[in-house]
Amino acid sequence: MKRTVTLGFLLAVSMLLSYIESLIPFSIGIPGIKLGLPNLIVLIMMYRYSGREALVVNIMRIVLSGFLFSNLYTILYSLAGALCSFGIMYLLKRTGKFSVLGISISGGVFHNIGQVLVAMFVVETYAAAFYLPYLMIAGILTGFIIGIVSRQLMPYIARLEE
Repeated sequence: MKRTVTLGFLLAVSMLLSYIESLIPFSIGIPGIKLGLPNLIVLIMMYRYSGREALVVNIMRIVLSGFLFSNLYTILYSLAGALCSFGIMYLLKRTGKFSVLGISISGGVFHNIGQVLVAMFVVETYAAAFYLPYLMIAGILTGFIIGIVSRQLMPYIARLEE
């Protein structure tokens, strides 16, 4: 019962972070760049809970936030990015050779790769790939920030569970 409540709480926090992120005017002329605040919860859950629980909460957050704050296309792009991101983060974490920071940066980069792949499919042109180098740089920077914040928050989360 306690675990269900905790997972529900983490879902609510990730939705709140998603909403806050939608309010932040973060545009530098390249579509799709975001800070990735909800990935704080995904990273923390990957380390404190199972990968399966982190994935389920992440997918639920995307679908619920998409219906509440945006549209079906946003859900599609977000799911593609999240699944690519989660896949690489999960694999890298399982090797035990990467830090939270490295895993977060990889997640940021692969999130953008997933979104560009969907964009190429939706708009039916490879021209969307033009944004990929810029999005990868953004993924490195935002992944770095999210990784540092996650690393700083993890000890506090561990104490809350005691």
